[in-house]
Amino acid sequence: MVKAFIVSTSEPVSKEELDSLGVLQWKLDADNYDSEGKLKTICEERGYTYKDVVHIQNTVTPDYEAKLKIFFTEHLHLDEEIRFFLDGSGYFDIRSANDDWIRIHCEKGDLIILV
Repeated sequence: MVKAFIVSTSEPVSKEELDSLGVLQWKLDADNYDSEGKLKTICEERGYTYKDVVHIQNTVTPDYEAKLKIFFTEHLHLDEEIRFFLDGSGYFDIRSANDDWIRIHCEKGDLIILV
């Protein structure tokens, strides 16, 4: 499962608090997710019909530095934001109910949905 903490204090954030903020999370088998079936079930239950794969890596991603800058700008999504980590790791920053920044660390196999 993901690990999360308040950026200003490094205080850990519990799964329950993430749940209350609309962060859903699962741990899937990133190497066998098709045969495992959990991702398919989650997509069907939530009505997802579209998938794409994005590689964010300096040796793979065209215009890597410019692409990264997009992720450092605060923005909102009108729809659910879904991220499944097939490999590597990354961070998502969200605001708490108290306006604190919470950093969520995701690794291979983590699926998060921000609702």
